[in-house]
Amino acid sequence: MYTEHTEHTGPAPSRPRLLEPGKNCWRIAPARRFKLLIDADAYFSAVRAAVRQARHSVFILGWDIDSRMRLAPGGAGDGYPEALGDFLNALVEERPQLHVYILNWDFAMLYALEREWPPAYKHGWRKRRRFYFHMDASHPVGASHHQKVVVIDDKLAFAGGIDLTRNRWDTSEHAPDQPLRRDIDDKPYGPFHDVQAMVDAEAAAALGELARERWTRAGCKPALPPNKAKDGDDLWPTGVEPDLGDVEIGIARTEPERDGGGGIHEIRQLYLDAIAAARHSLFFENQYFTSNVLHDALAARLAEDDAPEVVVVSPQNQSGWLEQATMGHLRARIHQRLKAADQHGRYRMYCPQLAGEQDGCLNVHSKVFAVDDHLFCVGSANMSNRSMTYDTECNLVIEAHGDAAQQARIGTAIAGMRNRLLAEHLDVGVETVRQEIDKTSSLHATIAALQSNGRTLIALDPVVLPQIEALMPDKVMFDPETPINPDELIAQFVPGHARKPVPRRLIGLGVFGILLLALALAWRFTPLREWLNLNALIVMARSLETLPFTPLAVMAVYVVAGMLMFPVTLLIAVTGIVFGPFYGALYALAGSLLSALAGFGLGVWLGRETLQQLLGRRVNSLSRRFAQRGIPAMVVIRLLPVAPFTIANVVAGVSHLRLRDYLIGTFLGMAPGIIVTVAFAHNLAEAIRHPSLTTVALLAGMAALLIGMALGLQKLFSQQPRSIR
Repeated sequence: MYTEHTEHTGPAPSRPRLLEPGKNCWRIAPARRFKLLIDADAYFSAVRAAVRQARHSVFILGWDIDSRMRLAPGGAGDGYPEALGDFLNALVEERPQLHVYILNWDFAMLYALEREWPPAYKHGWRKRRRFYFHMDASHPVGASHHQKVVVIDDKLAFAGGIDLTRNRWDTSEHAPDQPLRRDIDDKPYGPFHDVQAMVDAEAAAALGELARERWTRAGCKPALPPNKAKDGDDLWPTGVEPDLGDVEIGIARTEPERDGGGGIHEIRQLYLDAIAAARHSLFFENQYFTSNVLHDALAARLAEDDAPEVVVVSPQNQSGWLEQATMGHLRARIHQRLKAADQHGRYRMYCPQLAGEQDGCLNVHSKVFAVDDHLFCVGSANMSNRSMTYDTECNLVIEAHGDAAQQARIGTAIAGMRNRLLAEHLDVGVETVRQEIDKTSSLHATIAALQSNGRTLIALDPVVLPQIEALMPDKVMFDPETPINPDELIAQFVPGHARKPVPRRLIGLGVFGILLLALALAWRFTPLREWLNLNALIVMARSLETLPFTPLAVMAVYVVAGMLMFPVTLLIAVTGIVFGPFYGALYALAGSLLSALAGFGLGVWLGRETLQQLLGRRVNSLSRRFAQRGIPAMVVIRLLPVAPFTIANVVAGVSHLRLRDYLIGTFLGMAPGIIVTVAFAHNLAEAIRHPSLTTVALLAGMAALLIGMALGLQKLFSQQPRSIR
């Protein structure tokens, strides 16, 4: 029988304990109660109710935290302000003993169009005694603080995949017309699925210790010591029934290498041990599925004669065109390789189909997995390379361990939590899912039996696109397995003693080729966001074409777009489509240079101190690299996506880089990419508008040229001698 620990099958044979502190978890701590909170409506209401009772301390750690978000979109009705920042400020003002600590990831400017801008969060997180807000800049370059942890009075804690930020709230119904699902600007957003866990007692205290350690490592003064009082109010929210009582909670982490010390890879080891231990099934629900090491482990199991079933629930599309063309492509590659390794038809990927939704599938953001009825894990770690080794992550784990009765009790709860997730996606009752699993002894058979024409789980078969596959290596910057070192990256292409331009070092064309193909495929096959709509941009550009001062109008658009952090590559491509390869290249180059000059001027006006407050202390490192290596560094910054276009412009303005060197480096670095972008976009548009053997052959020839250039550049730079240090 498939289920191991239900009342119908009796206890399963005992197995060795999987959780091992120091190997695949940090520690194991007991909890009086554990609750799986499915979707943000359940989480936000629980966290607000718990924080409202705080007397000693509140820690909030997140990838993104927005002071304007509302935990209760329909109105909390508890007498406190609705917005998160105002709510916490009111509590601090009311309670003299309460300290609140907010730790947010520092690279918000990279997501400036999606996040709370610095002036807004400085207002929302008003500085006052006992209220501390810090932007975490302690992670290596390219890494992020990705833990989503809330700890209240060291007695109650939450950990999982949900940030306290915009566009996360939704109910488990995921109704297409949910009136409360609106963003900060009162615009509707799509259905959103995620999971958070709630624990108390010693497990909560352990997460409090983790939060304090993270706070100190971020460069902050030590926080208030833990609350040692064992008495006081029970913070568990009224009306929330736990899924489990008296259970041990494993806490597993990922921390990147830093300061010469080794990283912490407990979550990666936990996944590997769990995959190896599975007897019947592995159930994954995750935003991403791009990890090479997890692929290898799953492929090895799927090749076995008694391979377990592998169920992966994932979103149909990644968020945005760039993620779809990068992380989406990497997922498709992993998926197709696992299909090839699957010798016995045990592996399938699914997405939750929503009834009446034009876009098809639900946006799955959760990070959950279950092994048989033996292990259940929920946390912040995606099934990606960076979550296994590179970002800061925190997962909570439950294992069915102990005597036969204890195993049966915990195993039943684990099966129940997994079945709740399946029931939500299949739009049936939890008992219906349990009965079907008992009947079929198979998760795949259960899903097939309960599928419907409305809301349901449907098979997902992402396809590897050969145009991108030819250019994308196994280890790419979009999902790195090791930290990115900008100094080494620049030094690899620009010797430390170099002070003059290096015009033939054009390896960035390979990168540009990847981005161009990603853009082309996104335009053709995926919907862009409303304000990034290609047709709207083309219509606007064509309206400029009729003006007597077209060149000036186009350049003005580039300057304004640059100041608004608009993707410059998209503008360049639209320019090529509308104005053709010759005038398009001239307009794009002139507009980009003028936009770069405007950003440089803004940096000069802001000054280094102001910019450091906006972008964090890491701006000093980027500024030094500009000043030390002059034109060559500027060329590499433009060729390689070390920093976004606008940020590089402003940082260059506050550095000691001369304006002449800045403009020369920008021209040399951007001109090749602009020419290729404009030509490719123009010919792609022609192939779509007027498909013929000639246009398709021309486009294919350009793609082959890009591939050849990328391979040639790779060979060229592999032969370049390293500089002596």
